Amino acid sequence: MKGHESTPSSHLAIAVDRSGMDAIVRLNGRIDVDSSPDLRDCLLVILSGKELVHAVTIDLSDVNHVEASGIATLVEALKIAGPRQIRLHLQGLHGSALRLFEVTGLLPLFETIHGGKGVA
Repeated sequence: MKGHESTPSSHLAIAVDRSGMDAIVRLNGRIDVDSSPDLRDCLLVILSGKELVHAVTIDLSDVNHVEASGIATLVEALKIAGPRQIRLHLQGLHGSALRLFEVTGLLPLFETIHGGKGVA
């Protein structure tokens, strides 16, 4: 099952691909104060939805900028996923976004997959 959500005003495109009990959230653009609420809403639907998921992969391969609000959104998703025993992966983390996760000390909290655009 595929779902697409685009947030033109915030310069972030969100595409969700589902395969069985797994979901891949593909992001393209900037995760900032304007786009974080859309990303949050998307992740809440997946993590709290009626359809059970075992793993959610967030593909950041095509994300060129992440602000603190984006980090907060991903940490919130991690906190929701944990008690529900849903594995949350970050895929394709690179450049300044990777450095931000490293500098904040949050990278070890997340399972990471190197590369991008593949299936987890």
